[in-house]
Amino acid sequence: MSNRILVVDDESSIVTLLKYNLEKAGYIVETASDGQEGFDAVLEKKPDLIILDLMLPKMDGIEVCKALRLQKINTPIIMLTAKDDEFDKVLGLELGADDYMTKPFSPREVTARVKAVLRRSYVPEEEMTQKGKDHSYEFGPLQVYPDRFEVFLREEPLEFTPKEFELLIHLMENKNRVLTRDQLLSAVWNYDFAGDTRIVDVHISHLRDKIEENSRKPQFIKTIRGIGYKFEEPKVI
Repeated sequence: MSNRILVVDDESSIVTLLKYNLEKAGYIVETASDGQEGFDAVLEKKPDLIILDLMLPKMDGIEVCKALRLQKINTPIIMLTAKDDEFDKVLGLELGADDYMTKPFSPREVTARVKAVLRRSYVPEEEMTQKGKDHSYEFGPLQVYPDRFEVFLREEPLEFTPKEFELLIHLMENKNRVLTRDQLLSAVWNYDFAGDTRIVDVHISHLRDKIEENSRKPQFIKTIRGIGYKFEEPKVI
């Protein structure tokens, strides 16, 4: 079954370009021309991925992203922006976008990023069976089930976006190993961000807010100053 992509952009030329190239790559493409229409389309069409422009009529991309995440809708979002503005990018990521692209962009770049995000947010059922549905990580009060996309802290379920979940799994798989920001970019985002490691810091902050008792004094995800991050199991006193 083909993945369904929702493109939300008020520029008809951008919509036409994205629709043509994504359908050529085998995806089913739905479109919306303003933020409110896009938000409603997510609820109705239930896409597998959203390409969301930042500057939209009625509701801008930031508002749409925030509203979706508040409703616990964790569909992957790639945000588009015409401005090469660090504030916009970081704000979008902080509100739950998984990735961003700055206009202008090439059709090949769009297709590659869509494939990368979908590949890392979807585990085929046969692959899940091969890995074993009960495969889990347990560190103190934190339990993670990679194949079920489930995380529990003191037996309470937590909500994660696909990228947050993937980053957490990668850190756990490399427990006690210091990982640089560039290594995390390569492993989790699967393409070159040209040194834009702020995306890693934003997602680490999200993880800490969710799994740490005190995000300012993290017990699980430690900062290794000047290098990167390391996942540790909290010491039992």
